[in-house]
Amino acid sequence: MTVKQTAGRDTLGKFSPEFAHLNDDILFGDVWNREAQLPLKLRSIVTVSALIGRGIVDSSLAYHLQSARSNGVTKSEMAEILTHIAFYAGWPCAWAAFKMAKEVYADEAAEAEGHGGFFGLGEKNDAFAPYFSGQSYLKRLTGENDRLPIHNVTFEPGCRNNWHIHHALQGGGQVLICVEGEGWYQEEGKPAQSLAPGDIVEIPVGVKHWHGAKAGCWFSHLTFELPGEDCSNEWLEPVDDAAYDTLEA
Repeated sequence: MTVKQTAGRDTLGKFSPEFAHLNDDILFGDVWNREAQLPLKLRSIVTVSALIGRGIVDSSLAYHLQSARSNGVTKSEMAEILTHIAFYAGWPCAWAAFKMAKEVYADEAAEAEGHGGFFGLGEKNDAFAPYFSGQSYLKRLTGENDRLPIHNVTFEPGCRNNWHIHHALQGGGQVLICVEGEGWYQEEGKPAQSLAPGDIVEIPVGVKHWHGAKAGCWFSHLTFELPGEDCSNEWLEPVDDAAYDTLEA
């Protein structure tokens, strides 16, 4: 995702074209787009922290709070970030930042409810949160004792699961059917595959892989756990942020 900014030229283009150039082309054109060196999410966290640390709680902070949300910083993460900053930057600055953050994240619940496709959003996938980067949601579509468990999994923008492997002595594996938004599927050693509604992915036993949403999109897919003997799931390391950020939408 490329950061583009025109605020400098829009506001100061005639008065100070050089400052507008430095703001739009250097700061937001070059520095913010050095994603291989530091992902956008971390840049947003650093920027918000620096502004609050300087006592800057004006429209520039509001802009960067909104950017942080767009770059994948969740509401719970932002609340923890501001709580942590309060002990270093001061309670009044934190209070002012919290008021802005509440407005930025106010429609998060309503936004989430509009996703999940035909099958609906489900509940926050807290049981598997340690194996996901970002917020996911889970809705079971079949009964607990059904031989073919089917779930609808929804990923917030930028959310993805860790690398993992499905194991089984016989049979097993998983099938994904994409139902909403845009996402990625990648097997180890292969390029990432772009996913859209209607796409079907067959995941064999023993293949290391991950799947999740694109950076700027919500994404939902059905998971079909194929019957097998002694089936298990091996969770591995998270998907590298820098590698994920280089994927082209």
